[in-house]
Amino acid sequence: MSERDSYNDGEFCWVDLASPDVDASARFYGEMIGWEFRPVPGPPEETGGYGNLAYNGKLVAGLGGIMGEGQPPAWMSYVKTSDADATAERVKGAGGTVLMEPFDLPGGAGRMAVCQDTEGAVFSLLQPGRHKGAELVNEVGSWTWNNLLTRDPDTAAEFYGKVFGWSRNQPDGAPDYIWNWQMEGQRWPEGLAGLMAMGTDMPSDAPPHWQVYLAVEDLEKALELTKSAGGRLIFGPQDTPVGKFAVAFDPQGAAFALIEPDYPDPR
Repeated sequence: MSERDSYNDGEFCWVDLASPDVDASARFYGEMIGWEFRPVPGPPEETGGYGNLAYNGKLVAGLGGIMGEGQPPAWMSYVKTSDADATAERVKGAGGTVLMEPFDLPGGAGRMAVCQDTEGAVFSLLQPGRHKGAELVNEVGSWTWNNLLTRDPDTAAEFYGKVFGWSRNQPDGAPDYIWNWQMEGQRWPEGLAGLMAMGTDMPSDAPPHWQVYLAVEDLEKALELTKSAGGRLIFGPQDTPVGKFAVAFDPQGAAFALIEPDYPDPR
């Protein structure tokens, strides 16, 4: 099994969902994937109603409410860092924006910041404390991939290279608008995340963003459940060398990707 108790600096380590209706989202993902919602300990005024999502007893993602007026429902990707403050300064130095300066999480869980790259894609930093990140990844029932969609891949490569030391390469046989991010010490030889240039087939008002991929046993069944619950298909299903995937809006309006994986082995 792809169990984790630590992550390297520069690796994605956690994902969570900001939802306008936490209970409804917990029910939806619980039915679709089999996740169990576990509120984090502490008074609601401190935790904000945030909870962890578990699969077979392992923490796989988080779920909380909308944090401020105007915040859209969305999945967030977290990059592990040993020093959230220093990394946030590198974000600024590379031309990005720190939307929420580093702050301590309740109960000694860690320290985090919310950042935006030069093209507008939002991501978070996590300096682990008691919370180390997802305990299960890259298997059915867990989060498995992060993919940056941007209109300026060259600028994105420069930004993330300065902040995290990432580089990009084009997988064999991939079209010229798809790359994988690489870094020293990554666990997957193929890459630690994806990069895709947004084309004219995407709405002109669609902002650059990080996609979160969730692994499911039966993609068609998951999509039918999504639509019957009030969600909407955006793209797919489409076959790839690593599995069949699709992109959808969940019933609360958050975009996410699903994949029925066909990986060589769990990693």
